[in-house]
Amino acid sequence: MRADAQRNRARILEVAFAAFAAEGLAVPVHEIARRAGVGTGTVSRHFPTKEALFQAIIQDRVAHVLGQAQVLAAERADDPGAAFRAFFLELVTELAVDRGLADALAGAGVDLAAATAGAGQEITAMLGAMLGQAQRAGAVRGDVETADVKALMMGCLGDDGEPSEAALRRRVDVIYAGLIAR
Repeated sequence: MRADAQRNRARILEVAFAAFAAEGLAVPVHEIARRAGVGTGTVSRHFPTKEALFQAIIQDRVAHVLGQAQVLAAERADDPGAAFRAFFLELVTELAVDRGLADALAGAGVDLAAATAGAGQEITAMLGAMLGQAQRAGAVRGDVETADVKALMMGCLGDDGEPSEAALRRRVDVIYAGLIAR
């Protein structure tokens, strides 16, 4: 794919993600094209249907999260506990942003299980690997399982709508305190 086509595709995904998360799925494709600074034909060449655009957004977000995990692991290679904690916060923050989009997709009848097939497994595998490294380093309790961490992440979101960044950080701090190895 040409460099300009790659840039256009990335820009369309960025704009569509923000639009759908903030305004719901009713945002028309021509509006996404306008905000991205491309024509509707450009959007259609990359994403022939709105469902294809949803699928691509999900794949893009998964790639983003996995990339962040790799960066965090590399930056904190000498402290797996800090890398795990940072990834935990990254996932909670991402879930808070994506929740509006996920709710919108589910409400529009998009099969989220099918759309995210494989994607969730990749993130869970990365989370499990980072958890294991943190446990081996003695930073996280050895009895904590990946499923526990996933449940705790969802608990950070609460049921109070969109929590602020400060509220998310506070909740992560409180929950993470219970994960620390004593």
